[in-house]
Amino acid sequence: MALPLQGITVVAIEQAVAAPFATSRLADAGARVIKVERPEGDFARGYDQAANGQSSYFVWLNRGKESLIVDLTQPGGKERLAALLDEADVLVQNLKPGALARLGFGPDCIARDWPRLITCSISGYGETGPMADRKAYDLLIQAESGLCSISGGPEAPARVGISIVDIATGATAHAAILEALIQRSVTGKAAHISISMFDVMADWLTVPLLNHEGGHTPKRLGMVHPSIAPYGVFTCKGGGEILISVQSDREWRKLADTFLGDPRLGDDPRFASNVERVKNRNDTDRLVAAAFTERSFEDAAEALARAEIAFASINDMEGLASHPHLRRIAVDTPNGPINMPAPAPIFDGFEREYASVPPLAFSKPKARL
Repeated sequence: MALPLQGITVVAIEQAVAAPFATSRLADAGARVIKVERPEGDFARGYDQAANGQSSYFVWLNRGKESLIVDLTQPGGKERLAALLDEADVLVQNLKPGALARLGFGPDCIARDWPRLITCSISGYGETGPMADRKAYDLLIQAESGLCSISGGPEAPARVGISIVDIATGATAHAAILEALIQRSVTGKAAHISISMFDVMADWLTVPLLNHEGGHTPKRLGMVHPSIAPYGVFTCKGGGEILISVQSDREWRKLADTFLGDPRLGDDPRFASNVERVKNRNDTDRLVAAAFTERSFEDAAEALARAEIAFASINDMEGLASHPHLRRIAVDTPNGPINMPAPAPIFDGFEREYASVPPLAFSKPKARL
């Protein structure tokens, strides 16, 4: 079965996480992705040595690509890039704003010499504006956007435990590139996309921002949802912990009847609506916590499942590694195969195969298929 992006060539002048995330998904879908690396290579190759002596970040985000070292500061490197663009459908780059133009590949040049080339430029703060020239990395944007202010516990702000800004930006870029490819197939016109990490995170923070501007500034609550109750962690008899989520008033009534053992609480004015449960969160959580202390983890889980209440275990990475729902793929790397979590999309009737992670390469890329 042909992959949907077979015949599409992507030139990726990329490093770190955001742009490689986007292009890895394009490669998964069959695009030929030529990763243009600086002479010392993508600096993400040196982030750690967790994957058979290789960077876990690089192994995760660069499967299925071709690596090509090009020194863009040299005339020969610029000529090689121009030759690559002659065959390309998409150019993805996350150099510093203006860097590509200074190398001779600015918007006017692209539009003149490669009119069908879709471009996607990823940066910290965009091409214009008061902070456009500032360097930006994941945690810096987490802090600058205000994400850290609503992450962690009451005592201090915290970093979200993964590179959430980079991943969100890469996913946004991936979607925008697919839109541009569809648009070009219909109109014949290329799109030129600019995506800033700050804009992506600001968009994702719409709900807490609107709550703040409505007079309800979010507080750091740890493992508690700021807008829904009960939605948090409760301790069972014997010490096991369960996270529950009651999303509707109907679910609250069912919890009160079958788990709390007091159906009257379902219509009690203090708890009958989510707004009132949040307003009376301490009392709400106290009632739920008392019911958990009377049940073992196994008994609580069984009772919650019977009541059709959403719940989860509080796992760590060991728990994920052995989780019965974890799907994995095997990807070849220069140091041997790596088993990693499978991409989320499942296409009915078709199981994708994933190509290898490239070593640094000084040779020419293979001929276009």
